[in-house]
Amino acid sequence: MKYISTRGSAPALDFEGVTLAGLASDGGLYVPEHWPRFSESEIAGMAGLSYVELAVRVMTPFVEGSLTQEELRELCTRAYGRFSHDAVTPLVQLDQQQWLLELFHGPTLAFKDVALQLLGRLFEHFLAKSDDHLTIVGATSGDTGSAAIDAVAGRERIDIFMLHPKGRVSDVQRRQMTTVRAPNVHNLAIEGSFDDAQAMVKRMFNDADMAASHGGRFRISAVNSINWARLMAQVVYYFAAALQLGAPGRKVAFSVPTGNFGDVFAGYVAAQMGLPIERLIVATNVNDILHRALTTGDYSAGTVTPTAAPSMDIQVSSNFERLLFDLGGRDGAAMAEQMRGFESSKAMQLTNSQREGAAGLFSSARVDQAEMAQAMSWAAECCGQTLDPHTAIGLYAARTAGLDPATPVVTLATAHPAKFRDAVERATGSRPALPNRMGDLFERSESFSELPGEYEAVAEFVSKHATPSS
Repeated sequence: MKYISTRGSAPALDFEGVTLAGLASDGGLYVPEHWPRFSESEIAGMAGLSYVELAVRVMTPFVEGSLTQEELRELCTRAYGRFSHDAVTPLVQLDQQQWLLELFHGPTLAFKDVALQLLGRLFEHFLAKSDDHLTIVGATSGDTGSAAIDAVAGRERIDIFMLHPKGRVSDVQRRQMTTVRAPNVHNLAIEGSFDDAQAMVKRMFNDADMAASHGGRFRISAVNSINWARLMAQVVYYFAAALQLGAPGRKVAFSVPTGNFGDVFAGYVAAQMGLPIERLIVATNVNDILHRALTTGDYSAGTVTPTAAPSMDIQVSSNFERLLFDLGGRDGAAMAEQMRGFESSKAMQLTNSQREGAAGLFSSARVDQAEMAQAMSWAAECCGQTLDPHTAIGLYAARTAGLDPATPVVTLATAHPAKFRDAVERATGSRPALPNRMGDLFERSESFSELPGEYEAVAEFVSKHATPSS
């Protein structure tokens, strides 16, 4: 399998290449040059497989030429062996139509673990062959940081620098990052928003003094969902849920709490691979750029409003570019021009083909604080389920989507409620406890560096502490 950039001018790479590169050298995002597709009988044959075996079956077409099935199976076995539930991503029924797909049974209690536990092992596997060193630079609005740090802490040949917006993540999210004491882990609290941090990360990939792909000293890669390998791993749980609910003989809808568009784009990939998905519901909070884009075609960034769902406090959704590229006929030059306009003005109108293409599979919802709390209360009182704020936003969107009652709707439960104890307690009157395996989180000492929201300060810090590429 070869991968091409959404902006058309970066060289095509194999799976190993895109995993280590992260962002394309032309500023675009890598996608497969074609979507592999399973037949209905092939999907039916996946029923009953363990999560590891299902992951191998779904991901094999994407890694061909870089990993054997045996190597992929070994990496998946080690990655998912750290999850606290044998099903890895168990499905829970709420009522006759509504279901939860619990994605928070990994070591840091968030859906990011499903992909990042595998990505850390992929990095290690590929780096061992070249004896090279990798500098991971990432931005987090909450959960990516802790999941990525857990996945690579203490691993040879890797340094990780994780930027988070100071004061804009929950205390649990922050401590899950800042209490990891490994010499290769660097936590950076920056002034500003997640979008500011993400912009710095993207700029570093194109910095001639930094990134080896442009002549710099460091081989820089990404753990955010701009890295194709991470997104690929998320496709698997759409297959897992749909198969349990009757696919391929029955269509299933998914409601996805959405910030950076990576998780819901994985659902789009599953649909391109033949999984019968009735609808993908893009659930946003009041930072609703994606809802506006999908309903009116207006992709214009506003000011980020901090909320109780910080992973969704985003106004620039990086992975949306992958969808627009695919729906726009995969015209890299046109996509590059469209994104240049957005990056300069922070405003963009979707083309007719992009809007019409999205409407065939996607719908969206904007969920405010009161509606989020309402969903949390309903789940607790009527179903005995405690939800985190992000999952509650997804559930509210699912319950108000107006889909045929015969169509099961799966809300992706993206984080353990204990990661957002204050918000859950305000909505339900009950304060969720952390699982025993991290019950001492608030007794551990923290270590992080505070930096101004200026690219130069971040680049200088990385230059001083990272190991140059060989």
